[in-house]
Amino acid sequence: MKITLIGTGNIGSAIARGLAQGTIIKASDITCTDRAEASLAKMKAFNSELRLSTDNVEASRKADIIIIAVKPWMVERVINEIEGILDYERQIIVSIAAGVTFEQLTAYFEHAGSMATPTLFRVIPNTAIEVLSSMTFVSALNASNEQSALILRIFSELGNTMLVEERLMMAGTALASSGIAFALRYIRAAIEGGVELGFYPQEAQEIVVHTVKGAVDLLLTNKSNPEMEIDKVTTPGGITIKGLNEMELSGFTSAVIRGLKKSR
Repeated sequence: MKITLIGTGNIGSAIARGLAQGTIIKASDITCTDRAEASLAKMKAFNSELRLSTDNVEASRKADIIIIAVKPWMVERVINEIEGILDYERQIIVSIAAGVTFEQLTAYFEHAGSMATPTLFRVIPNTAIEVLSSMTFVSALNASNEQSALILRIFSELGNTMLVEERLMMAGTALASSGIAFALRYIRAAIEGGVELGFYPQEAQEIVVHTVKGAVDLLLTNKSNPEMEIDKVTTPGGITIKGLNEMELSGFTSAVIRGLKKSR
């Protein structure tokens, strides 16, 4: 199975690096394209077996899966460029571009002269894909169950995946992609609080990062929910419940919910 990745920016290069380290696709079967030679040089330095190109058409011709990992405003141009050589019976098209809907993608292929709609997937990862720990959303159009299972299996090597209806893709983007920044903002705030409490910044960061990791591990291992784990540390009249109530007094939960809804 051969994969072509069009665009090796932050997300595209992270996907390529993750796939190259996986077990499903060999690095020598991954082709990365980019207009910038410097971006391709970074990929070559990471793994010399990756195939590199500045020619999207030639790179796409023999690929089984073509991943379009460019900025949303560049997607139509890429489709116009490669549509003429695509084999819809054999090839799968995956778009990483946030906010570009199946309706838009289908229209782009029609404008490019296509008489049929290819097998399309929209995939929205987050930046943790760089360390093989992404929360990735997948949505499918004109795909068989086997094709959907294949895309899920490929991206599951890069973290956790979830197959969702397209209507939930923007909500998923807010919750998981933007959510990385929201989680990190909490971590930053807690580190600052730790410094105010008397720890050095590096000490505070170590404490907070491992505390957050511990909270996540509790939920994953126990298959519990946050309130159950919170109840274990909120004794009557204790310091934890006082801290939680003070945060809620400042609008902690409502601020998070408002931020998520605004991001969507």
